[in-house]
Amino acid sequence: MAKTKTDPGAGNGPPVNKSEAVRGVLAQNPKATSKEIIAQLADKGVRVAPTMVYYVRSKEKQANRKAKRDRVAESSRQSGAKNPVELVLRVKVLAREVGGIHHLKQLVDLLAE
Repeated sequence: MAKTKTDPGAGNGPPVNKSEAVRGVLAQNPKATSKEIIAQLADKGVRVAPTMVYYVRSKEKQANRKAKRDRVAESSRQSGAKNPVELVLRVKVLAREVGGIHHLKQLVDLLAE
C-alpha cells in the first residue's frame, strides 16, 4: 500500500497520497496526458513525478486486464459445457434428430429472428 507523505512545499498540511491524487485526476479526465495531470496536481499543491503518473496508469490498465480475464473465465465456467468435444458431439446428435445440419441451421436461424 502506498505511504502517505506530506508535500515538502506545503508546510505541515494534511498528508497527501500522491497515487490517490493521480487516480482522482484520471477519474475526472481519463484522456489527460501526464503533463496535464502533473499541472492539475501542481495547482492543488501536490508535486508528482511523471513516472508516478505512468506507474498509476499502468497499474489501472493491469487491473482492467485482470478483471476482463476473470469475467471471461467465469462466463466460460457458467456456459454448462465442460468439454467442447462433448458439446460438438451433442450438436451432431441433435442435427441427426432434426434431419441434418441444414435443417438444424434453419431452426437456429428461425430462433435468431
